[in-house]
Amino acid sequence: MTSAPMSGRKAQAARNDELILQAARAVFTADPGAPIAAVAERAGVGISALYRRYPSKEALLQKLCGDGLRLYIEVSERALADDGDPWEAFAGYLRGIVDADSSSLTIKLAGTFTPSEELFPLSGRASELAVEVHRRAVAAGVLRPDVTVADIALLFEQIASIKLGGEERVWELRHRYLALAMDALRVPPAHRELPGPAPRDEELAARWVPRT
Repeated sequence: MTSAPMSGRKAQAARNDELILQAARAVFTADPGAPIAAVAERAGVGISALYRRYPSKEALLQKLCGDGLRLYIEVSERALADDGDPWEAFAGYLRGIVDADSSSLTIKLAGTFTPSEELFPLSGRASELAVEVHRRAVAAGVLRPDVTVADIALLFEQIASIKLGGEERVWELRHRYLALAMDALRVPPAHRELPGPAPRDEELAARWVPRT
């Protein structure tokens, strides 16, 4: 059974909502102190349309973090449902969390707003799953036992801090350094070819060019 197509007005509202959330993520992970008007401008929607959906900046931040937690939960549950090779299940979890980029929200938004009541059970569930994914990998003998859940959380944040070049290059570099870290996490240690080319000198130097 397929769901009925949305009306033109509802479809436009859904498109606007997606534009607003994408814009909010980009704006607030770049500058948590940015005004909500910057989100409307980047999304290309009127400020009134934004306020109809999100009555305050805090509500928008709560939504972003809630969506990030749900995605984290989804990736974690998928890894735990994988009954195949234990290392590949854990590696899929690591790649999935890097792709979800929920750590960028943690880096930039933690402590900048009051969590809603909805966020507490989501956060608790995400933490439980992270512990279980970690426990299973250690029990299977594929993850170094001296690596903790907190180590993995900070590893995700380190990788999320990589922002060099355009969007495609950012993802390429993040997966390169994730692969490098995974070789150190694995038991026995692995030494595979790293994905993507290393940063070029000109890419590193470009960070010092003033933005116009």
